[in-house]
Amino acid sequence: MDYETVIVEIEDGIAIVTLNRPEVLNALSGQVFNELADAASILADDDSVRAVIITGGEKVFAAGADIKMMASQSAVDVATSIRPSKIAFHLIETMKKPVIAAIAGYALGGGCELTLVTDVRIAADTAQFGLPEIKLGILPGGGGTQRLPKLIGAGKAKELIFSGDIIDAEEALRIGLVNKVVPVSDLMAEAKKMAKKFASRGAVALQLAKSCINEGLQMDLEIGLQYEHKCFSLLFATEDQKEGMAAFIEKRKPKFKGK
Repeated sequence: MDYETVIVEIEDGIAIVTLNRPEVLNALSGQVFNELADAASILADDDSVRAVIITGGEKVFAAGADIKMMASQSAVDVATSIRPSKIAFHLIETMKKPVIAAIAGYALGGGCELTLVTDVRIAADTAQFGLPEIKLGILPGGGGTQRLPKLIGAGKAKELIFSGDIIDAEEALRIGLVNKVVPVSDLMAEAKKMAKKFASRGAVALQLAKSCINEGLQMDLEIGLQYEHKCFSLLFATEDQKEGMAAFIEKRKPKFKGK
């Protein structure tokens, strides 16, 4: 995969997608979103890839959208220009594989919203998060008003969105925006360690577990429980279930095949 604004590398079944616009603090644009969408689509279908890490490197994750470009747009222009971000976010969020965000420096606006479509967020101690759109007379338009309340609760999400304040990594951890905080020098090592752990599990079970969680957030409890029961039952038709339980009984490590 050869792109201009993102770099994609695959190491031992782990795909690392790095935002690559350092000259503008990895500001997000239509081209970035188009390339993220293309990469996500390809990686989703690549059976050799078991987990994905999205990062901006050790200095900055993504400092939001290109405001100078947006300033002159009309309502019609914005309705059209926002589509690439919606497509990219949907492809990342619904990918059947685990997606980890490794975040250093600024994750603001659309950058923060990009982290919200990943499954797990690991922050460097240098990370800063915020949805400052309210200070520009607009609101988060990449899913921030919908995904953030589901993650951290409506009250805290409203506080962050209404104020536009930026918070540091420790506060992000305290409110549940990120899963853990590590020194910036350890960020990618920690993300890879977690990705490898996820990749070692049964791929079909992980896929269905992710689906149960994501779909369950959109359902009432009873419907969600029915969906979970269906997915649980289906797993007993897989080779991985047979292998996993046999390995447990035989006191050895399972060798999952993703089947």
